Amino acid sequence: MPDLTSTTDGQVRDTTTAVDLRDPMTRQRQRTTLMGTTTRYRFREYNVTTDPDPLALPTFEALCVTGEEQDCAAASGEMHTPDDLTRWIAGHCAQTGHQSYRQTTHTIVRAEPGAWQ
Repeated sequence: MPDLTSTTDGQVRDTTTAVDLRDPMTRQRQRTTLMGTTTRYRFREYNVTTDPDPLALPTFEALCVTGEEQDCAAASGEMHTPDDLTRWIAGHCAQTGHQSYRQTTHTIVRAEPGAWQ
C-alpha cells in the first residue's frame, strides 16, 4: 500500500497516487516513535467511472474570440443542439465578419465509485 512518510530530519518520501483526501475513511494515521516522532499516513484508493446521465441533455455554447486587443465576447447562450449553435455562429459571422469562436459542450455525468483497492 503506498504511503507518505515525514521524518524529523526534514526528509519526505511520497509514494502516493490519486486519492480523495477529503474522505476520512481513505486515510489511516499511524504514529510511530523512532528517535523522535515519525508520522505515517496510509491511503486507500478506489476506481471511479463516469457515464453520461441519460436523463440530462448536453448543452452547447459559443463565445466570439475575434479581436486583436480585446475579444468581441459575444456569447450564444446555452443551446441544446449543435445545429442551433452553428446557426448562431453563422449569423454572428454574417453580421460582423468574425471568424474565431470558443465552443464549449457541457454534459451531466454520473460518478460510479468502484471497489476499494
